[in-house]
Amino acid sequence: MKFALQVARRYLFGKKSTAAINIITGISVAGIAIGSAALILILSVFNGFEGLMMQYLDRFNPDLKLVPVEGKFFTPESTLDSILLDVDGIDETSRVIEEVALFEYNDRQQIGIVKGVDQNYINTTDLADVIDEGSFDIRHGQLPHTAVVGHGIHNNLNISLRNEVLSLKVFLPNRKKRGVLDKDFRSRSLQPKGVFRINNERDNQYVLTDYDLVAGLLALSGQISAVEIDLNESAAEGQIKAELISQLGDEYQILDRYEQDESFLKIMNIEKWSSYLIFTFTLLLIIFNVIGCLWMIVLDKRKDISVLQSLGATKEMVRQIFVWEGVLISWLGFGLGLFFAIIFYVLQKQVGIITVPDGYSITAYPMELEIVDVGIIFITVATLGLLASLPAAWRAGRITAFVRVE
Repeated sequence: MKFALQVARRYLFGKKSTAAINIITGISVAGIAIGSAALILILSVFNGFEGLMMQYLDRFNPDLKLVPVEGKFFTPESTLDSILLDVDGIDETSRVIEEVALFEYNDRQQIGIVKGVDQNYINTTDLADVIDEGSFDIRHGQLPHTAVVGHGIHNNLNISLRNEVLSLKVFLPNRKKRGVLDKDFRSRSLQPKGVFRINNERDNQYVLTDYDLVAGLLALSGQISAVEIDLNESAAEGQIKAELISQLGDEYQILDRYEQDESFLKIMNIEKWSSYLIFTFTLLLIIFNVIGCLWMIVLDKRKDISVLQSLGATKEMVRQIFVWEGVLISWLGFGLGLFFAIIFYVLQKQVGIITVPDGYSITAYPMELEIVDVGIIFITVATLGLLASLPAAWRAGRITAFVRVE
């Protein structure tokens, strides 16, 4: 094995009888380097966007969220809060209720989600830290009813926090409708007091207001959609989640931050690995250059192969030489690709070579390089290099030993 590796290394870096073989070898290495660098950078961009989205979601989503297994609303047991707060690591809990609603402001309308929150909600979320305009002012049990709206809804409806004459109307289905004379919707007027901005779809969907107001409109007094749970910084999220599941039984499910937006993050992962597959096919096309390169090296080294066999080298050893040759070409290409990818990655993080259009919260594409992704790409490149070496290794094994006739 060591002998085959040494010969393969000399064949790779040594001078060939035909200059074209050196050129083709260089092209093969360069192609693998470019493909590897592109794969590393593309996966790093997806990692960067996923991390950015999770950072925004952390401002809106609680650490853990208790929801019913069946149905949208449920009546919590009187002991539920005490059970939750008795678990070590849980700091605060908040009861919320939310439903799809129609919002209207100065003859403009938009579909969104109204979320009723209790007085403790401000302690279970970092939403107050991302108030873009106004303040986080939700009055509980007082008139006029106030609301905090997402930045997207604020822009789409052209809401003015300073205009106290106009109000934001929220319309919800009338769940108590019995006859044709009853109205289809129940509505209330809200006075917007603040605008939150977390730069994701939540901005275009949510309006936050008092829990009692929303529950009253839905005729669901005492019922909730979820209990949002805030953990202290030293808490073990997985351990607390498992403990809650064991205590609360199978009527509830406990969702962590990932599970609360599982569909969105799954789409991100599907796009990420779809891009990986597309560029892997591109690498597969580049590998055909490696096959041609190795085949030409075999033809160039026929005499050497015959001499090696005459000196005692077996056909299996000859095949190993060219298997190592293909592996070394792929390793060298990957190494160069990783080197250039790291340089680009550092420049993008420090300088921001590739920028995004104006109007976004970031100025350059976010990137996060993960060792796992690098390992997956290395295995992919090495495997393709190994497969590319097999035809040349098979051809080299068929060359017979050189016999000199006196």
